[in-house]
Amino acid sequence: MEITLERFNEVIEGLEKGEIRVAEKIDGKWVVNKWVKEVILAGFRLGAVTDMSQGQFSFFDKATFPVRQFAKEDGVRIVPGGSSIRRGAYLAPGAIVMPPAYVNVGAYVGEGTMVDSHVTIGSCAQVGAHIHISASTQIGGVLEPAGALPTIIEDGAFIGGNCGIYEGTIVQEGAVIASGVIITSSTALFDATKGEFVQRNEDGRVVVPKGAVVVSGSKPIIRGGKALESGVHLYCPVIVKYRDEKTSGSITLEDLLR
Repeated sequence: MEITLERFNEVIEGLEKGEIRVAEKIDGKWVVNKWVKEVILAGFRLGAVTDMSQGQFSFFDKATFPVRQFAKEDGVRIVPGGSSIRRGAYLAPGAIVMPPAYVNVGAYVGEGTMVDSHVTIGSCAQVGAHIHISASTQIGGVLEPAGALPTIIEDGAFIGGNCGIYEGTIVQEGAVIASGVIITSSTALFDATKGEFVQRNEDGRVVVPKGAVVVSGSKPIIRGGKALESGVHLYCPVIVKYRDEKTSGSITLEDLLR
């Protein structure tokens, strides 16, 4: 069925209100709503490139994807200084965006979540409630293929600075990702508390377990040859423990900031 401009605008408005989501958890499993992404993709075809320049700054983008406008009643804090939230993104009441930051179309940011300076939340990424995404972190997005599950950060997680969470990774509730950790679809995640690598889920996705505390680590190259002889190691994030009172105390979100 052909997607009309009227249908596109209807879905985009639903995304901005949080009534429609690109992905949602059903019976404990994340499911992508492929049709929503198909509508978003149609928006690029339906819109012509237009001049969106403001003052001395020049911007040219599809007319269907302007910067999203907020009202005081939305209950979102967007601190001045150069942040941009694209049309079709949802920010729940109590969310905070520090400058500069960018939130792309189809993304979902839950209640009380802090998006810190220089953070990028990619298209269709799903970020839950009461999360702190620290400075200079990137949460990867995905529009194509339409059936691909986006990166997901569940409620209560904490993402340190200069992290990169990409390619459909799922960070489960309450997990803590230390500064500098990078996780992609090909990343091997080692659980030092169990002495084994974390198995991917049935969809082949990297899943950071609930409450896991992950730091940057390395693993030796086990293949023979000069690399093994020279002691070369490969990057490997490591679960060093699971969240406890001490961990929770060190990353407690300050209600006064919200």
